Amino acid sequence: MADQTKSEDPRELFGMYLAHVGINAETEDDVEKIVGDFQRLMGLARMEIAPASLFASDYIEVMRPGRGRGTKGHIGFHVDDIDAAEKWFEARGFKINESSRVLKDGKTFLVYFQEEIAGFAIHLTVQK
Repeated sequence: MADQTKSEDPRELFGMYLAHVGINAETEDDVEKIVGDFQRLMGLARMEIAPASLFASDYIEVMRPGRGRGTKGHIGFHVDDIDAAEKWFEARGFKINESSRVLKDGKTFLVYFQEEIAGFAIHLTVQK
């Protein structure tokens, strides 16, 4: 019997889409420069959501020095059902980094996979 799971599309199964790209900055000046460059390039608004990072709109998250995951940064994917998505990805061999799990109101809000892809940590989130 053929493995039917390989033909499934997580975009359809879980409403998955690219939430944002995270860039690891080396200095605090780099944080401001990178966000400023994206503001100039695309007219994206500067947003401070959490102390660990600065956003250019909700597309680009620039991580403050020492705060970013991944060698180069991270890629965040929104999913509508994070529990089901975790199981689906784990069935394909992508293990969850349990120490990265962030809960909100007792439910998983964000979680990273253990392995990087091309130097980028990958996370799932239910934040829109």
